[in-house]
Amino acid sequence: MSERFGKKTILVVDDEENVSGLLKLYLEADGFIVKIAEDGLKALELARKINPDLIILDIMLPYKDGWQVAQELRKDMDTPIIMLSAKGDESDKILGLNLGGDDYVTKPFSPGEISARVKAILRRTKTEVQEINVIRFPELIIDFSRYEISVGGVKIVTTPKEVELMWFLANNSGVVFTRERLLDKIWGYDYLGDSRTVDTHVKRLRRKIEKGQAYTYLQTVWGVGYKFEVIRNEN
Repeated sequence: MSERFGKKTILVVDDEENVSGLLKLYLEADGFIVKIAEDGLKALELARKINPDLIILDIMLPYKDGWQVAQELRKDMDTPIIMLSAKGDESDKILGLNLGGDDYVTKPFSPGEISARVKAILRRTKTEVQEINVIRFPELIIDFSRYEISVGGVKIVTTPKEVELMWFLANNSGVVFTRERLLDKIWGYDYLGDSRTVDTHVKRLRRKIEKGQAYTYLQTVWGVGYKFEVIRNEN
């Protein structure tokens, strides 16, 4: 029996009608509700209106490009974003992840692959409402049941992947993980990206939760990877 994702809404943002139409066809066949926006301005308007469960966002768009749309959405939304681009340069992939993308796919692509990536992301970000998953550290609270991180009592804007990475490391405090191990645990063994994805997410998290704070939490173990450890700043 095929997996169904009824009532999950996907916003597809692409100015190429053949691309958005094909994605709509495949995603609806998998049980998703699909909405389409043809440019950056409509994407922002529709995203805030319907609050989709996931956004598939092309980079090259009229009025506002995908970079700008992702940056604006991340100010007040933590919806997972899969970025699409005809550019396969590593710098573009890193930029997409830095701006809040959860995944980056280069055109041309298989619509079946996109559908599989959508399902994988939604599967990983699904919360277990029966469990209360909250852990507390000095000035830091991670609420996995709500996918929220608070610093000094203030909720910060995070992506689902950032929360999952933080939660995993915090639950294994003191344990050193290689980038490859973190990719496997957080992104899945079938993830096609490289280990820089981990570096990018750690960098973003540090900027959000450690800048100007009394403590640091994400520690680099040079030549190996990362670990979670609460260390009070000396200054």
